[in-house]
Amino acid sequence: MFYTFKTLLKNIIRVFLFSLKYGSKRINLLILKPDPMKKHLFLALLLSCVIAACTAQEAPLRIIVFGAHPDDCDETFGGTAILFEKLGCKVKFVSMTNGDAGHESMGGGALAKIRMKEAAEAGKRFGVEYDVLDNHDGELMPTLENRLKVIREIRKFNADIVIGPPPDDYHPDHRYTSILVQDASYMVIVPNVAPDTPPIKKNPVFLYPGFSTPEFAVDIDQVFDQKVYSMSAHESQFFDWLPWTRGELDKVPQGKEARLKFLADQAEPVSQAERDCLVKFYGDEHAKKVVHVESFRRTPYGRHVSVEEIVKLFQMIRK
Repeated sequence: MFYTFKTLLKNIIRVFLFSLKYGSKRINLLILKPDPMKKHLFLALLLSCVIAACTAQEAPLRIIVFGAHPDDCDETFGGTAILFEKLGCKVKFVSMTNGDAGHESMGGGALAKIRMKEAAEAGKRFGVEYDVLDNHDGELMPTLENRLKVIREIRKFNADIVIGPPPDDYHPDHRYTSILVQDASYMVIVPNVAPDTPPIKKNPVFLYPGFSTPEFAVDIDQVFDQKVYSMSAHESQFFDWLPWTRGELDKVPQGKEARLKFLADQAEPVSQAERDCLVKFYGDEHAKKVVHVESFRRTPYGRHVSVEEIVKLFQMIRK
């Protein structure tokens, strides 16, 4: 269960006041004429009420992240995912394609198997559930079939927060993943759409990575090394394909520690817009020390909430 001591105390007081209001005579009898059996029964009932109240009010948050390819979720949300998991929340990564085109010297089914194996290992290292859907890399389209897949994924996970790529991303698979998540953002509550999977009761909060226009940012310094280590499970991407696309394949080192440093050195520096978000939600003293962040912004879709309300969900953000 995910609740604070303050919440627990509030629920104990609430149940106790309710008992005083509606059952004061019974409580007085217990005090004036103590009966061990009745006393134990009353305490057991009180404890059950407290646990039920806490569980109902503060269930663990559930966050699902969609990427176009295995490794996409890791880059934009990996550090925040680790922090959420440490808080007792549940996180799931979903890759919309199997990544079977992203390599300079191999492809097809053989590459897809490697990418799925890498994603499974990354999921273990992050501590998240990691699913790879069997759509071809470079051929993803915003079809009804794929929209229904996204709807079912969100429903089955019973997500509170959904994160996907922005619609203006550089890769067509990224952009179409964004459209698919957008198109699912209302339909997840409609019973007659994908009726084989029960709808969720409340529309989740939908977010994009912040990139150049963040609304809030998460300090991931304390888990940055774990994020890099987890990402390094995608060996075919971070040490083959992506360096090859940049003409830097000859610069990739061979040793494990050297490769981790190589990957860590590629992290983007904190932008001024992200620094401003840190100042707003962490305070100036904390913000000036932060080296690594992941930032986010609201989408026009899903449940409409203020930035301040969203930040309350991201409980690792504290002044």
